[in-house]
Amino acid sequence: MGSDQTVAVFGAYGHTGRFVVAELRARGFVPLLLGRDAGRLGALAASHPGLEHRVASADDPASLDRALRGAAAVVNCAGPFASTAAPVIEAALRAGIPYVDVAAEIEANVDTFARFTDRARSAGVAVVPAMAFFGGLGDLLVTAAMGDWTAADEAHVAYGLSSWHPTAGTLASGTVSRERRDGRRVRYTGGRLEYHHDEGDLPVLDWTFPAPLGTRTVLGGFTMADVVTIPSHLSIPEVRTYMTTDAARDLAGPDTPAPAAVDELGRSAQTFTVDVVVRSGERRRGVVASGRDIYAVSAPLAVEAVRRILAGATRTTGVASAGEIFDAPDFLRALSAHLSVASRQNGH
Repeated sequence: MGSDQTVAVFGAYGHTGRFVVAELRARGFVPLLLGRDAGRLGALAASHPGLEHRVASADDPASLDRALRGAAAVVNCAGPFASTAAPVIEAALRAGIPYVDVAAEIEANVDTFARFTDRARSAGVAVVPAMAFFGGLGDLLVTAAMGDWTAADEAHVAYGLSSWHPTAGTLASGTVSRERRDGRRVRYTGGRLEYHHDEGDLPVLDWTFPAPLGTRTVLGGFTMADVVTIPSHLSIPEVRTYMTTDAARDLAGPDTPAPAAVDELGRSAQTFTVDVVVRSGERRRGVVASGRDIYAVSAPLAVEAVRRILAGATRTTGVASAGEIFDAPDFLRALSAHLSVASRQNGH
């Protein structure tokens, strides 16, 4: 295959990175394996005979430039993205190739929009942050639910996870975000992102998911990257996200194990339902998606994004969230092998 089929994966040996490498191969791309740990990178390359691997570090720009040589695009899977996103985006801009990442960190995604919007647009380079389960999927679902609406009063994204066994990368990224927030919580209200001190626990609410999940308790104010991606292009002044209490308890538990593979694809047994409701006045629209393994499903999201960018199937350039740069309903249909998506007439 030609160099236009070569896609670099930074952090290729990480949990999500491995899924991205496998998905790229399944879709006919040639993954170029990148990472800072030569031992882990070599071990991964040994399991994928014929694939090239190159050692590169986010704190060594020259190594990133060498690593991206010949690549048509780069997918950054190496968190914490507070440390890796900017250096890899800089390298992608120098190389003139599109950049996609799977960042769930709110602050890292805010940084990407703030620091690179003008430069990426001027360079004509697509930069798509949060192209993953958190951030990207919610944005696609909300955009699809909006349909022909140009504005809405509220967007609600409820995550119904059967469990949440976090990876080491998730835990490390969470630690960085907590340090940056300095004990504050974050929300998107009144048309802007707010950091605030709030005593006490997050509110516990009942959310009625579609069958078979049904009514579950969720944490209100459990804020995810959707509060960055959705308002970046949709006129919705209130964006709220929720998490099932069992999953939140798993995430916070000191002894919760990492995800365990239960099938030949390496997926865990975890299932998820993402229930989205948008409201404009008295009108409501809803879309729901369900599938398996929040980390595994991030791979087809990221790879489909790369495929569309390289094929020119985009609506804009520069820094853009999934719902802005892609045709959201069409993108979701393309993931039918990985996601079940349906509209909900009345929403929650």
